[in-house]
Amino acid sequence: MGVTTTERAAVLAVDAGNSKSDVALLSADGTLLGAARGGGFQPHLVGITAALDTLAAVISEAWERARVAGVLKGTVDHVSACLANADFPAEEEALAAAISDRAWAQSVTVRNDTFALLRTGAEESRGVAVVCGAGINCVGMLPDGRTARFPSIGHISGDWGGGVGLAEEAMWYAARAEDGRGDPTALARVLPAHFGLDSMHALIENVHLGRIRPGWRHEVNPLLFATANNGDAVAATLVERLAEEVAALAGVALARLDLLHERVTVVLGGSILAAGHTALDDRITTLLSARAPKAVPRVVTAPPVLGAGLLGLDALGAPQEARVLLRSAYGE
Repeated sequence: MGVTTTERAAVLAVDAGNSKSDVALLSADGTLLGAARGGGFQPHLVGITAALDTLAAVISEAWERARVAGVLKGTVDHVSACLANADFPAEEEALAAAISDRAWAQSVTVRNDTFALLRTGAEESRGVAVVCGAGINCVGMLPDGRTARFPSIGHISGDWGGGVGLAEEAMWYAARAEDGRGDPTALARVLPAHFGLDSMHALIENVHLGRIRPGWRHEVNPLLFATANNGDAVAATLVERLAEEVAALAGVALARLDLLHERVTVVLGGSILAAGHTALDDRITTLLSARAPKAVPRVVTAPPVLGAGLLGLDALGAPQEARVLLRSAYGE
């Protein structure tokens, strides 16, 4: 990376999701000094201490890689942590306090991980982001600090969609099609065939008994979109509903921030929205333009740890050149 032995990290950027955690060490001028990836961040399952222990191992790896490049190890100026399962201010405060106790930095900011996606896709701290990966969430922010948020903790908070939910909906419709309770759909044939089975009954039994490989839900979603593209009405209805959910989340967040009639970026990301499903993308664009004619949707595939790093540079008042340099390190 071309740094000297006197190089010092100023920002520790963290994007920790349910399935993986990315860490980056940055200098004050935006130079990427070291990075590492590790396991998911699940304080709601293992507790804050154990979750931070897992994260600490990833941070140590990033420091080791930075040291190889000639970086002095020590406390950084600021931790910018965008964390999954930080869905309420009370959770953010508890996580910030626990991170502060680790003495990784002189100051700490904790946000929900969707803010990392937003800052990755927006040129400033202004806009709205919708993420649809394993789950679905939406946030918005303005430079003055105002935000728009949803609890996004599942069915009880009004959520619909996300990779897990979408796969289970596909299974629900396929099961009912096969046994006669629902409308016919090719999903009843396509889903079991993908797993080498001859019926939904067999697939349901094997899922229930734990005989299907872990992560099977992630394999169902591409089949759902392919079936919809082939003209299946039931599959197409699910794709349409997901587009409506994304547009509704974005529209409400824009309204809360008085941005419905402003030119503003709406960042779309996560494994479902970044997969290039043309019918879904086109429908979201159409529905969003009806709600917010000046909104500009942007699909982001760069790692959200970039956004966490940009938020960290923002907190330090870094010059624009630092942000440009950091973006270039991630191919932006």
